[in-house]
Amino acid sequence: MNLEQVDLNLLVYLDVLLREQSVTRSAEQLGITQPAMSNGLKRLRDLFNDPLLIRSSSGMAPTERALELAPLVRQALSAVTEILEPKQDFRPLTSKRVFRIMSSDYAEATLVPSLVKALRSEAPDVVLDFLTPSDVSVQDIEQGKVDLAINRFNEIPLSFHQVTLWSDSFSCLINRNNPVASRFTLKSYLESQHIWVSKTGMGIGFGMNPDRGGLGQIDAALERIGQKRRISIYTRHYQMPALVAHKADLIATLPSRIARLQGDHPQLVVKEPPFFIPEFELKMAWGPLLHHSPAHRWLRQLILYVARQITEQERRDEERGMWVPRRRKLIDRE
Repeated sequence: MNLEQVDLNLLVYLDVLLREQSVTRSAEQLGITQPAMSNGLKRLRDLFNDPLLIRSSSGMAPTERALELAPLVRQALSAVTEILEPKQDFRPLTSKRVFRIMSSDYAEATLVPSLVKALRSEAPDVVLDFLTPSDVSVQDIEQGKVDLAINRFNEIPLSFHQVTLWSDSFSCLINRNNPVASRFTLKSYLESQHIWVSKTGMGIGFGMNPDRGGLGQIDAALERIGQKRRISIYTRHYQMPALVAHKADLIATLPSRIARLQGDHPQLVVKEPPFFIPEFELKMAWGPLLHHSPAHRWLRQLILYVARQITEQERRDEERGMWVPRRRKLIDRE
């Protein structure tokens, strides 16, 4: 195929078509007529010798070839955008830019307070707009409508960039007067009532039925040893377990950094789980469209710096004999 004979605008058409999976919506987004969009799809099919999108009961569905092309096309357009955009320096001290960040409840409790403190001194007029995972779709990040996602991710599109901020273990939050606090074994753990809390990824979570999407790392760890806990409360907020755990004979198994924050309550104690639960990683992810933006790069570097400061403070606390999450891990560069 001779590149000079290819209309590179078709790549723009293909990117939107694969994202929207609708000729009508794609035409609206590009500001062209539906017949023009249909003609563009026909030319793309001829170009790649593949139908790319086929009709299904739920609308237009991408073919296997289309799924292979999607991240490649997005990367190509991102590179072209970088070439064409005028080079501009980002001055955080005077900037009034709004950054939209999808963050989990966990990230907001453990990372965001320190991030906001750092932001106030480095960029006092910059605005951070935090969104919940249910507010954001993968397409929002691909299109640059949302700058970053900070969460635990089961899957991330191949076209996305990502970096690990830190890893965290799990701990158990228990009422100090709960009898299991003094004899905390796997047997007493399984005989107790539990609070389930989780929210990972992007988009709508498990909704009304967590069993449909899997209960998460804690219950998967129990399943591996042939056990199952008795869950009496389901919540998607990490702040709720402390409110409940000090009023009832319940156990909340939480990320260790969250347990540490809530374990200061005089009625609560923090215990190590009586079985092995693998650590998880808090990641920062972003789409290719904003990868080369000076402002976006500045924000990513600031978040990495703040994460490094938090883990270094934990190391100093550990040296002084204070309780901290185990097996820390931090990647401090992209």
